[in-house]
Amino acid sequence: MFLATEAGGNAGGIWGLIWPFILMFAVFYFLLIRPQQKKQKQRSAMLNQIKKGDKITTIGGLHGTVVELTDDTVVVRVNDTTKMTFERSAVNTIVSTAPAAATE
Repeated sequence: MFLATEAGGNAGGIWGLIWPFILMFAVFYFLLIRPQQKKQKQRSAMLNQIKKGDKITTIGGLHGTVVELTDDTVVVRVNDTTKMTFERSAVNTIVSTAPAAATE
């Protein structure tokens, strides 16, 4: 009888030790990991939507208009004569989008 009681008590003790870790992981997931993944998806979608004529801001604070695009670079016109090349990941926000091309 004494041995059966000890075995049952140890099983409850293990769950008592594991439960706080499971709870802590769930809190970290919903407060840190999931929102970060959602933000990363939004940023990736924004970077894929960049097109010629969009006015953008870089992570360094430079404002300009997109004149050329490749898979990984963006050429930005800063003023009438200055063009600068950036990595696509250096784009922070799209300030305004270019109007859609009129179809005839």
